[in-house]
Amino acid sequence: MESALEWHYARAALDWQIDLGVDEAICELPVDRFAAEAEAREARAAPKVAAAPAPAPGVAPKSDPVADALDEAKQRASGADTLDALREALAGYEHCELKRGARNLVFCDGVPGARVMIVGEAPGRDEDIQGKPFVGRAGGLLDRMLEAIGLSRTENVYITNVMPWRPPQNRDPLPAEIAMMQPFLSRHIALADPDVLIITGNIACDALLGRRGITRLRGQWTEAEGRPALPMFHPAYLLRQPHLKREAWADLLELSAKLKATG
Repeated sequence: MESALEWHYARAALDWQIDLGVDEAICELPVDRFAAEAEAREARAAPKVAAAPAPAPGVAPKSDPVADALDEAKQRASGADTLDALREALAGYEHCELKRGARNLVFCDGVPGARVMIVGEAPGRDEDIQGKPFVGRAGGLLDRMLEAIGLSRTENVYITNVMPWRPPQNRDPLPAEIAMMQPFLSRHIALADPDVLIITGNIACDALLGRRGITRLRGQWTEAEGRPALPMFHPAYLLRQPHLKREAWADLLELSAKLKATG
């Protein structure tokens, strides 16, 4: 009898951890998430470096790896005239270190040309394995949310992420990593050509709006990439904070009303 109770206690503890967002049992090395978050905050707060002075006549200018990486991203993105070409351009881009640790390129899911385009943050473990955005528990919740207002990724929704590769241990992408992907994201939105954008989570708000603070931004229509945009809580966040589902439902009703008004 005692062993049966222990099993149920262990199962309840596991379910509780999954609800908190735990998606890996072990890692190869311990992860100091507080240090990673502090590093990301410092990087965002760091002052911009002034441009280097022009080289003397006859002296070749020094190469700037960050500027070179961003220039190549812009060239590759602007040269893609279809979504398939954009996927190939991303696959051939070698400047983002996240690519080296990821299993798969996570490009898109859903229906190209749909009126609604959802932009998420970065792939997690399930997305990295399957090569699709918004799968696993968070993806299941997103599908149920969309279904509640008559939408579906198989019929009338297109989905992508800011980052196509999974950051190690699901850390937040660094500002330089986000900057490298912005030309690809802008081109992705232009080629998919949605009527409205749904921006889920702080990373996506940072990339498309230049702001964070999803609790303040959510539910308020704004503009991104020349299109109406609605920030919303990320489904993964709602799994950890289920009391916020009421606000998420209000945002879904806002989206539904917008589509009907502009349909």
